[in-house]
Amino acid sequence: MHRIVVAMTGASGAIYGVRALEMLTSLADIETHLIMSAPAKITLGLETDLSVSDIEAMADHVHSSRDIAAPTSSGSFRTAGMLVAPCSIKSLSTIANSMSADLITRSADVTLKERRPLVLMVRETPFHIGHLRLMQQAAEAGAVIFPPVPAFYNHPASLDDVVSHSVGRALEHLGLDVGDLDRWHGG
Repeated sequence: MHRIVVAMTGASGAIYGVRALEMLTSLADIETHLIMSAPAKITLGLETDLSVSDIEAMADHVHSSRDIAAPTSSGSFRTAGMLVAPCSIKSLSTIANSMSADLITRSADVTLKERRPLVLMVRETPFHIGHLRLMQQAAEAGAVIFPPVPAFYNHPASLDDVVSHSVGRALEHLGLDVGDLDRWHGG
């Protein structure tokens, strides 16, 4: 059984976290641990027709972002890694500076200190130098900075195709085989 922590923050792009949970539930031998920040719950309502309970029902375990005693807050709780999708600049800043302000950032810090994969789907544009420095700090600590930049070599027919491809590629950085992704085969 592979445990994957999925965190959703308040940045635009709630669909990335939703799609990650959808994809993870379709994989065998995966146990998901969901953490949503309060702003993530607001963004979810603004960007989708889904409720928080709809999203929580997709996860095997749900933890409050305020519960710093949840299993994911400890390095002794073994996981295969963590995905933050979407990752707000506030969360990136807290992670890059090892602040552990809530369960999301504590779990991310634990993931880094245990040398497990941490994938941050940073959502902001354009980036200013402060954002870039934070991304560099997080990358130097071991995080994978994975802004959801779409690929077009696969000729996506819909926004759904773009989201699925981005999330699938991000999940591969957690060592998961997500199945059929259109891949570059050369020109």
